[in-house]
Amino acid sequence: MARVKPIRREEAPELEDVFSRAEKALGFVPNSFLAMGRSPDILRAFTRLAREVIGVSGKVPLPLKRMAGYMASRSAGCMYCSSHTAESASVVDGVSPEKVAAIWDYETSEHFDNAERAVLRMAQGAGASPNSVSDEDMEELHKYFDDDQIVELVAAVCLFGWLNRWNDTMATDLEPRPLEFGLSNLSNSGWVPGKHVTDE
Repeated sequence: MARVKPIRREEAPELEDVFSRAEKALGFVPNSFLAMGRSPDILRAFTRLAREVIGVSGKVPLPLKRMAGYMASRSAGCMYCSSHTAESASVVDGVSPEKVAAIWDYETSEHFDNAERAVLRMAQGAGASPNSVSDEDMEELHKYFDDDQIVELVAAVCLFGWLNRWNDTMATDLEPRPLEFGLSNLSNSGWVPGKHVTDE
């Protein structure tokens, strides 16, 4: 059960532009945004950063950024963000559910090429605490991506690092769509909703 009561959308008409953009991009307004909405300036600042990192096209394809966010979130142990990033990679960006479900086995899965493996290895190490990204991991990443692309990839991982801490601390309730995606596609890899569902 959420540890801070989210606002209701209709209580904050001054944030409707933020909520509408989220709904257009994801199909729903995340509960994390409704909790952040208690401090409108924080929500606006966060969504500006999120838009630049994973909301607009850059030098790295958005599906790869979302897969990096999913790996970092799983590595950090945030089940809320894991289901969100996995569901968005599939539903919003068109990554097959089978590929998303295989991300935790990226080193051996035929679903991934060496460039994707390098990204996921970096994201896994960056999501861990303490950070375990090695010089060798970065050298491998440099085989496939230039410095500008690496900045985008690390930014995606770091964006979800902020959200991982937020949603795990707040015990943000999962919305129906990412919850169902997680239960249907991620459970075999050990994903559970945990504190992100309210016990009735």
